[in-house]
Amino acid sequence: LIMDDEHGIRHTASALLNRQGYSTDTACDGVEAIAMYRKALEEGQPYRAVIMDLTVPSGMGGAEAVKILRNYHPSAVVIVSSGYSDDPVIANYREYGFNGMVLKPYKVTDLANVIKDLTE
Repeated sequence: LIMDDEHGIRHTASALLNRQGYSTDTACDGVEAIAMYRKALEEGQPYRAVIMDLTVPSGMGGAEAVKILRNYHPSAVVIVSSGYSDDPVIANYREYGFNGMVLKPYKVTDLANVIKDLTE
């Protein structure tokens, strides 16, 4: 599941992961991502991983959404994503409830490797 407020980024990340053999769904903010995650979990088809944009100016970003998701499903694999490498959440992602991080702009190997490392 890829959550980002920018359509182009959702599309690019989805295309990159699809080429690596992953199937993807996308959400535009944390509220939508949490709803999608809950539905998938209740249907017995949980997502292997969630990539959450740290900052969503018009809605719930990853820092807030991961807390809610952790309360609902503590073992979820959640990866924070940002274009700001100097953000404290990126530097200390585990302290904020994330399992991994990936920087934007995405590189195919970085995106695929973080998912592979955390889910296999």
